[in-house]
Amino acid sequence: MEYSFFDRDLSWLLFNERILMEAESEELPVMERVNFLAIFSSNLDEFYRVRMPVVMALHKLNLLNKTDESEDVLYKAQQLVEAQQNRFGKVFTDRLIPLLKENNVNLLFNERIPASIADRVSDYFYSQVLAFLQPIDLVGGKKQFFPENNRLYFLVNLGLDKKKERSVILNIPSNQLPRFFSVNEDGKQYIIFLDDIVRYNLGKIFKTEEIKGCYSFKITRDAELELKDDYDGDVQEQIEKQLLKRDLGLATRFLHQPGIPLRILHLIEDKLGVQGSSVVEGGFYHNLKDLMSLPVGIPSLKYTKWPPLVNRQISADESIFDYIDKGDCIFHAPYQSYNSILRFFNEAAIDENVEEISVTLYRVASDSRIVNALISAAQSGKKVRVLVELKARFDEANNIKWAKKLKAAGANIIYSDKAIKVHAKVGLVKRLVDGRVKYAGLLATGNFNESTAAFYTDHIMMTANPQLLREMDLLFIYLAKKAKSAEGYDIDFKYLLVAQFNLQSKFIELIDREIEQARKGKPAGITIKLNNLEERVLIGKLYEASQAGVKIRMIVRSICCLIPGVPGMSENITIRRIVDRYLEHGRIFIFHNGGNQEVFMGSADWMNRNIYRRIEVCFPVYDERIRNEVIAMLDIQLADNVQAVNLNEQLQNIRVDKTEPQVQSQRAIYELLQQKKI
Repeated sequence: MEYSFFDRDLSWLLFNERILMEAESEELPVMERVNFLAIFSSNLDEFYRVRMPVVMALHKLNLLNKTDESEDVLYKAQQLVEAQQNRFGKVFTDRLIPLLKENNVNLLFNERIPASIADRVSDYFYSQVLAFLQPIDLVGGKKQFFPENNRLYFLVNLGLDKKKERSVILNIPSNQLPRFFSVNEDGKQYIIFLDDIVRYNLGKIFKTEEIKGCYSFKITRDAELELKDDYDGDVQEQIEKQLLKRDLGLATRFLHQPGIPLRILHLIEDKLGVQGSSVVEGGFYHNLKDLMSLPVGIPSLKYTKWPPLVNRQISADESIFDYIDKGDCIFHAPYQSYNSILRFFNEAAIDENVEEISVTLYRVASDSRIVNALISAAQSGKKVRVLVELKARFDEANNIKWAKKLKAAGANIIYSDKAIKVHAKVGLVKRLVDGRVKYAGLLATGNFNESTAAFYTDHIMMTANPQLLREMDLLFIYLAKKAKSAEGYDIDFKYLLVAQFNLQSKFIELIDREIEQARKGKPAGITIKLNNLEERVLIGKLYEASQAGVKIRMIVRSICCLIPGVPGMSENITIRRIVDRYLEHGRIFIFHNGGNQEVFMGSADWMNRNIYRRIEVCFPVYDERIRNEVIAMLDIQLADNVQAVNLNEQLQNIRVDKTEPQVQSQRAIYELLQQKKI
């Protein structure tokens, strides 16, 4: 049978709708709802930077092939975005701003600045804002205007006299100043957009001209870096050069406020070379991802914090490596403290028995304590081997910074090939104890990043299992030599699942085993949790398993190209999506295996990029206690009837009925881990 698949970009937009649903939820504290609006806005910006160039290219191809407009992804995407932006505006202006006002927080949204605070706003304009303003004539000016990516601008239409007028571009300096200015007056807080401070002081900038109109806009540009396969120089140097050009990419969206006269709009389009298909009418304010920094400090308007649970089993006097020698252990961020992972690297840096440290770094904190520990280790004479992925999108500059510091400290820096990203999350420590070589390993579903560990749900396993450690060592040999075999070694993986080697084939084998069980009339089942699901070979295998009668339960946070619940194709597949205070990020795979369930975790989503263009590592969970703990956590998520939605055949987000007892999975998991004696 011919299988059907959902479009990846439309499915991503429907995920962003799920974020919007949280902003619309009356059950959340108001500032958390505002934060979800900011996340929605940030996500949409990234979509236009990363995916819209591809969608636009396909649109051009469809025009050449005379494809029906209703089948065109660009057309459908524009319809979805327009509907979502209307919902965004409605919940923001009709619900959240009034709710803030009820709490004496007055966010001025397209309003006049009250006379009682006007002097302080004026003083702020003269002392802080004015110095950063740079008016540029759109036509005939001395300086040619080129709008930077995602920067905020006004188009100011000025009258010189009764017949002449000119158009001026004026920057809104939100890259130099906070987006919001806060003033307290008579027990109330007033928050003013920087945009409005500029707008209401235009007369002080253009003193001799009539201001006929002022219209906000921004441009989003293609963020993809072009790395040449035939480039002979240093990869780091090439990426640094490309980063300088990132903000000069193709304009994928020209977002403007309502009410711009057509002649002005056409003038801007002409002068900026913006394609008609990327012109989008938005609200009066853009870059509303800045709402994340809205200066509201009232605790009752935010989530009650859940303090990270501290591991008390490792005593202060005991080496973490001795603790790992006793058996595998697992940590679940952000429910549990990340300090144990930091301790792993810190002890490795100062332990005199440690000879070598190897680690893969994809995204690290801007002030990474982990990398600083690696620097200390290298400076003390330890052999430090670090795969730094310079091509991690939007983290390139940060990774280059740390690679330079590590190299200067004496670490051996490894870079991936141009066509491959190393997305694996693996760390390995080699010690010499009483004349014996001993290893300790870290295997994780998420980055070694203490900043994102505060709000990404991930799983980090520490192990002394010799089978896994041997293959982790082989992985680092492969990453360093970039060859699968050579004199003295042969790279092959039996226990780890490694993309570019055996990851896809092993998952197919595991699915086939469940298919065989189901066809024999025996119990069979698969439970999978992913961020993204796109790769058609693996999706096709899941369809085949469904047709054989295998019950498949999935949690897919974002992109999902599998269509669930289709009779004869996927009627045995259910998919749900969970959005809550933490971002669901772990990848977990559970296979029934005749009742002796096998559990794998790791870095790999089932996307084309993960399967075909990355080095990923998934790992088996052998420890029965850990395996049962992970299964219990997924069972809780599959029972969530508060924050979960089910995906239907159209991949719409359908709220789960709130039957009793109510299960909010993130809270329930936190409570489960509280009961664990850690």
